[in-house]
Amino acid sequence: MKILHTEASPGWGGQEIRVLDEAQGFIERGHQVWIAGQSHSQIVPASRKRGIETYELPFGRVNFPNVRAMITLLKRLDPDIVVTHSRNDTWIAALGILFGGAKAKLIRTRHVSIPVKPGLRNRWLYGRRAARVVTTGEAIRSHLINVLKFDPAHVISIPTGTDLSRYRAGDKAAARAKLNLPADKKLIGMVATLRSWKGHRFMVDALLDKKLGGMNAVFVGDGPQEPLLLQQVAERGLKDRIIFAGRREDVQDWLRAFDVFVLPSTGNEGIPQALMQAMATSLPVVTTPVGAIPELVTHNESGWMVQPENPSSLADGIATVLADPSLAKRLGDTGRIIVEKKHTKAAMLDAMEEVFRKALEA
Repeated sequence: MKILHTEASPGWGGQEIRVLDEAQGFIERGHQVWIAGQSHSQIVPASRKRGIETYELPFGRVNFPNVRAMITLLKRLDPDIVVTHSRNDTWIAALGILFGGAKAKLIRTRHVSIPVKPGLRNRWLYGRRAARVVTTGEAIRSHLINVLKFDPAHVISIPTGTDLSRYRAGDKAAARAKLNLPADKKLIGMVATLRSWKGHRFMVDALLDKKLGGMNAVFVGDGPQEPLLLQQVAERGLKDRIIFAGRREDVQDWLRAFDVFVLPSTGNEGIPQALMQAMATSLPVVTTPVGAIPELVTHNESGWMVQPENPSSLADGIATVLADPSLAKRLGDTGRIIVEKKHTKAAMLDAMEEVFRKALEA
């Protein structure tokens, strides 16, 4: 198959990483794959770094010149499948296929649980123009079916898969020594883009709770909330207890260094990749029941659930898990088993390949 991925987002996070992992996985399976993104986006250099053939397209606005640029690219590549990932590139690709007379089938991937508005425009875009819609969680799928009144067969939930050969338990002391992290502290880890809905600010305030005294937190990732978080940390007097590690390629080493993984999200989530990666590393996870997270984490079985936007509840959850080594091990072991059974990279690629084949047959 010849597959073109389009991504209008200029930023960086789990969505962009999934696009790259999926594209690379299909290339390894013998398919021809391209990625198109905006010239100033972060996915374009990241895609080229992986050796994926990449094109720069103007996705900033949905207008005739930008649709014409898409038509030109479609004629040049002649893809069988166009997989879109954000609003603007979906509209531009849909109109490009329609007015350019391309044979390509459109697959719309919906990564976030932000509500979709009902109405004819979205029913046309997600329904008539898209051969299939893929979501990263069942909660997002159910929302689209209910709001846009779709046949359930039109919308398929395929969570992002995890590379189990990369994300697995390892030597904690060796990981800390490699990363120059303190060997004698309990480390609470977060791996997430510094966005408002990821809940970093609640983790900062949770660290003020006496139950977490003597513990440090590590934030792996960068993003637009970094200045506000640095200010909050300074105001709370926590500079010596919170490490901002920035964006890292060696995420697996950081996960192995942590005692517990935390993701206190407040909304917008599919099934977060970092949460699956932490579970694959056999880390106990503390998180919130928002978006599609409850499809992955069951309270007191594969993780520990706390109330969103509640530093006290977050501190209680972290303290409960870290105070009981047998509980932490049970949660970590069960989390690994769940990822092994349901959320591998191979399973994601198999499911996406089936979606593409059915779209072409239809």
